[in-house]
Amino acid sequence: MESRCLQSYFPISGAARELLVSPSSQDGDLGSQCPEDRGNWTGRLDFLLSCIGYCVGLGNVWRFPYRAYTNGGGAFLVPYFIMLAICGIPIFFMELSLGQFASQGPLAVWKISPLFKGIGMGTILIVSLVAIYYNMIIAYVLFYLFASLTSDLPWQHCGNWWNTELCLDHRVIKAGNTTLPVNISNTVSPSEEYWSRYVLHIQGSSGIGDPGRIRWNLCLCLLLSWTIVYLCILKGVKSSGKVVYFTATFPYLILVMLLIRGVTLEGAWKGIRFYLTPQFDHLLSSKVWIEAALQIFYSLGVGFGGLLTFASYNTFHQNIYRDTFIVTLGNAITSILAGFAIFSVLGYMSQELGVPVNQVAKAGPGLAFVVYPQAMTMLPLSPFWSFLFFFMLLTLGLDSQFAFMETIVTAVTDEFPYYLRPKKAFFSAVICVGLFLMGLILTTEGGMYWLVLLDDYSAGFGLMVVVITTCLVVTRVYGKRRFCRDIHMMLGFQPGPYFRTCWMILSPATMMALLVYNIIKYQPSEYGSYRFPAWAEALGILMGLCSCLLIPAGMLMAVLQEEGTLWERFQQASRPTMDWGPSLEENRTGTYVTSLAGSQSPKPLMVHMRKYGGITSYENTAIEVDQEIEEEEEESMM
Repeated sequence: MESRCLQSYFPISGAARELLVSPSSQDGDLGSQCPEDRGNWTGRLDFLLSCIGYCVGLGNVWRFPYRAYTNGGGAFLVPYFIMLAICGIPIFFMELSLGQFASQGPLAVWKISPLFKGIGMGTILIVSLVAIYYNMIIAYVLFYLFASLTSDLPWQHCGNWWNTELCLDHRVIKAGNTTLPVNISNTVSPSEEYWSRYVLHIQGSSGIGDPGRIRWNLCLCLLLSWTIVYLCILKGVKSSGKVVYFTATFPYLILVMLLIRGVTLEGAWKGIRFYLTPQFDHLLSSKVWIEAALQIFYSLGVGFGGLLTFASYNTFHQNIYRDTFIVTLGNAITSILAGFAIFSVLGYMSQELGVPVNQVAKAGPGLAFVVYPQAMTMLPLSPFWSFLFFFMLLTLGLDSQFAFMETIVTAVTDEFPYYLRPKKAFFSAVICVGLFLMGLILTTEGGMYWLVLLDDYSAGFGLMVVVITTCLVVTRVYGKRRFCRDIHMMLGFQPGPYFRTCWMILSPATMMALLVYNIIKYQPSEYGSYRFPAWAEALGILMGLCSCLLIPAGMLMAVLQEEGTLWERFQQASRPTMDWGPSLEENRTGTYVTSLAGSQSPKPLMVHMRKYGGITSYENTAIEVDQEIEEEEEESMM
């Protein structure tokens, strides 16, 4: 490591050394001051599979199908793909480009404009809050996974100690279809009582202000979940990049198995018709377009820092343009495929119960932990299919959690590379333990109320503000032309009119509309019939505001570190730092060579060619970029 660092300061060529290294920088042992290498992906598919695993998560299974059928069925795909083109793909590509170009995490990447480093701090706050409750959902999945290792699923029948007199087995309902001996509307399924009264034991809490006792079985599942996550990120992307070869691909195998089993069930096509029957009159409603944009926004995971973090471990010339379309379109196709798998089973379930599909269809945890488990009890070999379903949810959830944790760890270690990179494994353990302790309240009898509060507010309007600000800073403060030149240097071509138009107008305008819509249509949090008290709502709003307030706080810190008048400080803080650009010297072609420490060359590209030998296709690109800069300077002087 020391020899590599010394080589980056002292080139083999003596002439190049004189040009690139100032006399003052030749004194002392620079090798001892070099931070440990941050590493890269070790396999060709590590990055692509990590992005797929990150984007294809729990929301693809339990949110997209429900949103589709409530917003026009098959007609929902029209606004869905339009919003994917306007908002999803451009912002996805922007985040990947930022991370790969600078090879820095969500905090250090704001060398691009230190005035807005608060955006990175807001991102870390959001992803930390999400990581706390997301791992609790994985703990629920583990709980059900272990409960499925039996010959008779525990939520299959009534008569257990947690059941009430309202519990009614679906077999009793089916047997009473002709005479209707009971009032079905006032009954509760065994799976619903198992979830609420046994897993959550929510009857032990009167509300969010009364968390009750810790559920030790859930606590142990949460501990196991954090242990799995830590072991998988122990060596950073070198370990998590290998785990995703299984966790990102195996869910597709299970999904196909569930789909094949689902479509062969009696009544399956009833559910699929309900899922996809187009209702084009819904397209005239603004709500449908907003719902499509929200699904794209959260499904792709833009703004959480995961995409930027993963891209920062790429080689400088990785074709992220191609990867963008593979991941975003693959994510959309997976969501549609999951809808078939879910609604085919729900169609069978509705036929078995003798009720319409819309009475059994739910979204979120209600689908994963109540409706689908109940449907599994109606199938032959129900424990087997239940185990497969929850194992699929486990692998889907772990991929996203890997990204959240890698984002936090990378962001902080990139800020303090000399101290934390050599101790990255220990630092990761500290973060995991800290977030586990903060998540203990979610394992209490009233923990579900806190989980709903975190889910509603941690990544709500605050995340939208972060993404909107990022888009505006990159295109207007840093400059669209400069950003496109950076991509040109990295990929060998500039983004076309489609990306430029979306970055400048369509994407920020769409996200601004989302933000305004969410504020206007604000509804207090609720869980079932429980309404959250005012103090809990205020706490949730404050949670969302904190990530927004970190942006002006970061601006204040940046301005105070500069000198001159207030306007001069703003101007200086908004400019890229001297070391902004590709992190490796061999990638600093064109104008970025002049920003290397100690560089005194008036023709940086020539120095770069002298040092690394010859001209590659990417050096040709750098020559073109230099010519563009010279032409712009000449135009500005005329």
